[in-house]
Amino acid sequence: MTDLRREFEQAAEDIQRLDQRPDNDTLLKLYALYKQGSEGDVHSEQPGFFDFVGTAKHEAWAQLRGTPENEVMQRYIELVRELLD
Repeated sequence: MTDLRREFEQAAEDIQRLDQRPDNDTLLKLYALYKQGSEGDVHSEQPGFFDFVGTAKHEAWAQLRGTPENEVMQRYIELVRELLD
């Protein structure tokens, strides 16, 4: 396991320690960065029209399509650190 992967996984654990819940835009960004870093490009069908949360998550993840794994992992780690400070 690479150092970056370890930091990424540690950041995923650390984010659970937040005192306050981030705003929805930040939560979507965290979700999309995590999914892209852990699973790669979005590979599931877009949720149904009335699944607003699922659609928002899917679209946020899809916007990162093609972004290299190392880049999204680093961006995720930086965002988590920023939120914890």
